[in-house]
Amino acid sequence: MLRNIDFSSWRNLLATLIGLALFTFLGVGIRLLVMVMVQQRRERMNRQINERLRTLIAAYKTLGGSFTGDLTVDPTHLRELRRRDKPAAENETTLDLNPAAGSDRTRRIRDAVESALSDIILLGTEEHVALAGRAARELVAGNPVHTHELVISLRNFIRRALDLAPVPADVAIPMQGPTRLTSSGGQNKREQGKDESRQGKGDDMGMGGGMGAGLGPGGLDQDPWPSDHRQ
Repeated sequence: MLRNIDFSSWRNLLATLIGLALFTFLGVGIRLLVMVMVQQRRERMNRQINERLRTLIAAYKTLGGSFTGDLTVDPTHLRELRRRDKPAAENETTLDLNPAAGSDRTRRIRDAVESALSDIILLGTEEHVALAGRAARELVAGNPVHTHELVISLRNFIRRALDLAPVPADVAIPMQGPTRLTSSGGQNKREQGKDESRQGKGDDMGMGGGMGAGLGPGGLDQDPWPSDHRQ
């Protein structure tokens, strides 16, 4: 490169410097372009990994959020279809002795578990997909499903992905099952109570305004008992 530099005249020196500047500019530009492309690809991969982890963590909480009570997923939709197929007269004379069959909480737990299984089949590993597919087939067949094995697989994968140490072998973790969703009735009651309290405040303001208006043209400044001053 130094041999091509010509110092014989100002024109040759200027042309040489311009050539070196263009060569440097092109090299730096290509390097920056490559760095930007690599950075964008890395950010896209990080977003995908974060979204995948976020979805699998949410599925883990849905499938393994309970340690007590009924830890199985009850596919009540099949029993509901059978009840709908019965004649109307038979439905009126037959008592359903299984309260869980018509439980709204059971249906909502089943719906949440089905959504979590769908997410796992989409974003899980090969082991996760196999376990989630087996659980989905059990639900379709109308059999109660235990999610503990799938929960263990998700827990191990999430801890490895987050660079966390595995769960110690001497820690005895009880069987986990689907989380119990809270009933929407309590929320509706709270909202109804808030509406009633707002309505009560509005009525109180209306009564206060009416009382203030009934005191006379002077409002609160006017003496309601003028006879006391005369005495």
